[in-house]
Amino acid sequence: MAGNLRIEDYALIGDCVTAALVGKNGSIDWLCLPRFDSGACFAALLGNPEHGRWLIAPADPAPRVRRRYRGGSLILETEFETSEGTAELIDFMPRIDGPRSLIRLVRGTRGRVAMQVEFVLRFDYGSIVPWVERLDPGEGGKVPGGILAVGGPDMAVLRTPVRLVGENLHTRGEFTVAEGQTIPFVLSYGLSHLPPPAPLDAERALRDTEAFWQEWSSRCTPAGPWSKDVCRSLVVLKGLTYAPTGGVVAAPTTSLPEQIGGVRNWDYRYCWLRDATFTLLALMHAGYYEEAKAWRDWLFRAAAGSPDQLQVVYGLAGERRLDEWELPSLPGYEGSAPVRIGNAASGQLQLDIYGEVIDALHHSYQHDLPQTRRGTAIGRALVDHLATIWREPDESIWEVRGAPQHFTYSKVMAWVAFDRAIRIFEELGARGPVARWRRVAAEIHSDICRKAFDPELNSFVQAYGTKSLDASLLLMPLVGFLPPTDPRMLGTVAAIERELVVDGFVLRYRTEAGKDGLPPGEGAFLACSFWLADNLALQGRVGDARALFERLLSVRNDVGLLAEQYDPHAHRQTGNFPQAFSHVALVNTAFNLSRAQGPAEARAGRRKPVGIHAPREASG
Repeated sequence: MAGNLRIEDYALIGDCVTAALVGKNGSIDWLCLPRFDSGACFAALLGNPEHGRWLIAPADPAPRVRRRYRGGSLILETEFETSEGTAELIDFMPRIDGPRSLIRLVRGTRGRVAMQVEFVLRFDYGSIVPWVERLDPGEGGKVPGGILAVGGPDMAVLRTPVRLVGENLHTRGEFTVAEGQTIPFVLSYGLSHLPPPAPLDAERALRDTEAFWQEWSSRCTPAGPWSKDVCRSLVVLKGLTYAPTGGVVAAPTTSLPEQIGGVRNWDYRYCWLRDATFTLLALMHAGYYEEAKAWRDWLFRAAAGSPDQLQVVYGLAGERRLDEWELPSLPGYEGSAPVRIGNAASGQLQLDIYGEVIDALHHSYQHDLPQTRRGTAIGRALVDHLATIWREPDESIWEVRGAPQHFTYSKVMAWVAFDRAIRIFEELGARGPVARWRRVAAEIHSDICRKAFDPELNSFVQAYGTKSLDASLLLMPLVGFLPPTDPRMLGTVAAIERELVVDGFVLRYRTEAGKDGLPPGEGAFLACSFWLADNLALQGRVGDARALFERLLSVRNDVGLLAEQYDPHAHRQTGNFPQAFSHVALVNTAFNLSRAQGPAEARAGRRKPVGIHAPREASG
């Protein structure tokens, strides 16, 4: 399966429209074209090389491998060292307005290295073998040769000076790179009814792409001793942003399992409302107001419409139809089936998303992002609708597939919606039913404190009437529902440390209870572990918070990437990769630990935001 690589053996490259995963072995095993949620043309990640991959590696079967990102960019440099010499593989996706392209440059840095290429293109998640034609060099050899592949509506052109040959529905090549020599490979995507994409100047594209990323990452606000870590996570977040709309995908992959061999395999190539405020705060605290505004604007375009049709998750441009289906032709990562396309959570009721949307609106005002009458009007409509449904059970932030319950966190975020709506209207001096909202907020707050706190456990619980714990309870002080040192929160954090922490990492909840509609088994949820660090810091346990934060940093892979989860027993990352939610949590916790007023204080409203307002040129 994909060369038996672990999830953390991959690195991300992307152009803020789509992305690819490159393995330490030089194989691109996942690429969707032309955008994140398109059908994959390299799908070996979820199967084997026959499902599509692009390998460039030394002929030596056991080279020494080192890799890194070039500065603050998504340009990946993989160094292969053999007994004959050293070669560098540079992988990147150029930021261009034209057809989507992926460029690979092989540079000799010492001696001579024999290299091999295997190019297996399979459109539509490995199911379509394209028709392949040879491209002869043009313009007296100035334009390299290569191949053109067509399958239905899709076309791909691979241009390179290396001679490629077809063999058993694979395209292969061999070449030697010498010190000082650079050999380019340029893959471009197009629609099959149009002319082939024009050739790209690979070296110029590299210079332009590096300049873009270096300028972008140079603007990152320092975060004390973790400034480089924060910058890397923000570069990942930028790479997971669909630039045409500002939507941020949860991950560029689908169906990487939460437990190896399990069935908790979901398609995360979409945009979740639950991430709204955390993402907004991470971007604004880091100084990226243009991206924050784009995300805020995406959020309110997606939420526009009838309030009773608000969804949990949307497509990259706000698409609502995300029908979930299974793909039996792919066996799954390390046999973890099924492989799913689409996400049925789009049809769930989750009350927490109402609070997320209104909280995001509130913080956009707090940080001087341009106000919109539409946003305020949509916010009011959502709150008015929530007043009629907040007493209903739902599927919770974790999108359980069991029976709906009265989940505590869902009710907390319903309270957040009314609390923030009150603040918005009072701060703007706008007319609205603030007195009624205040009564509803007080009723919800009282309801939670009466029904969700278990005196025997000295803790809040996952849902009314249960004895189960849930790491989402760690967000209660972070959103301002109770002070972090309230005795009930101290007891809740202690209970979570006692019951949900495994080898220093936090589980979302105990899946063994079997109440979420799925077989038990998953890793520790990395975002929840960062939330515990936030709580420890807010309680004054700063040393414990820093120790936990450093432990979380230590499980990143060699180029600083995090998946959704971590298996503390197998010591490996699990779930979709890289995961935006994990990197957003890393950024916010770093700022919480390095500033007197971090995102946790700002979101909870314990202090008025200071010194992190959008620059005037960004808000005009």
